[in-house]
Order: sequence, then C-alpha cells, then structure tokens
Amino acid sequence: MSDLYPLSRFPVPELNNLPDDIRQVILSVQEKAGFVPNVFLALAHRPAEFRAFFAYHDALMLKETGTLTKADREMIVTATSAKNGCLYCVVAHGALLRIYSKNPLIADQVAANHLKADITPRQKAMLDFAIKVCLDSQEVTDEDYAELRTHGFDDEDIWDITAVTAFFGLSNRMANTISMRPNDEFFLMGRVPRK
Repeated sequence: MSDLYPLSRFPVPELNNLPDDIRQVILSVQEKAGFVPNVFLALAHRPAEFRAFFAYHDALMLKETGTLTKADREMIVTATSAKNGCLYCVVAHGALLRIYSKNPLIADQVAANHLKADITPRQKAMLDFAIKVCLDSQEVTDEDYAELRTHGFDDEDIWDITAVTAFFGLSNRMANTISMRPNDEFFLMGRVPRK
C-alpha cells in the first residue's frame, strides 16, 4: 500500500509487534487467502477490539445452523454495505459472494439494486428485510416477519439476518470513517468461474 493510498487513517501495527494470538490469526488468514485482508491489519490497531470484532464476525458468518447459506450471508453484507456506502465491505464481501454463489455477476447486481438482480424470491425477501433493518429498523413490524415466514425463514433465521445486518452496520461505519481500503486482490476474485 502506498503513502498516497494508505489502508487506514490510523496507524497500522507491524505484524511482529502484535500479540501472539492476533499475529497467528492474521498469518492463518494469509495462508488460506494468499494475502492479508486490510481489515485485519487496520483493526489490529486496537487488539481487544480486534478480538471482539472477529469473535462476533465468526459467530455470525461461519455459523453452521439455520437455513442461511454462506452466500446468503455475504449477499446480506453486500446489499446493506452498498446502502451504507461502504467501499471496503462491498468489494471484499462482494468477492466472497461471487465465490460462494459461484456466480460472477451476482455481487454487482445486488450492490447496485437487489430488486433487479438475478436472485430468487426468497433472497429478495431476505434482502428487502435486511435493507429495512439497515435503513429503517424502527419500522420493522409483524408483517415483515410474516412475509419472511412465507419464504421459509423461521425466527432464528430472522435473528441471523438482523444480526448480520446490524454487525456490518458497525463494520461499515468503522471502515468508512477510518478510510479502510479494500485490497486490490478482492476486485478480481470470483469474476471468472473456475472450471
């Protein structure tokens, strides 16, 4: 990252100066992804908050129960992050959405306008609700829950949609305020389907 385009407005600690547990998390991510997503480096500025952030992130995004797939979760993040104007999360989670859905077009469609995206009625209902939570949560009513239930979502799924949306509302605001830049690698990930 150049000085012209730093990855954060705040100091980014050197990997060797981080607590062992955080350094191991970052090295593990680097081994798996082939690079270190800037969010890990930027949030390492505050180790206690780094630990809390990624513990909650993992509890929401790596969850094995419920009917939401990994692609559904990334779709929620991409759509709501677009509403919040978060470049980092749209680019990074859009890449993950393309990979998990095996669809190189979906992330751009969902970020621009989920109502015109090539998604299922179930996914549209999920995103309608997530965007309402994102932009107008005080207006959520029993009718919103009833609509989700017609698409097969239960109360635990609705909690998941809400929690993912709310957590990434925090993430979007942090990323925007500290000017966290998405890694160049994210822009191309999942664009060309693997054979």
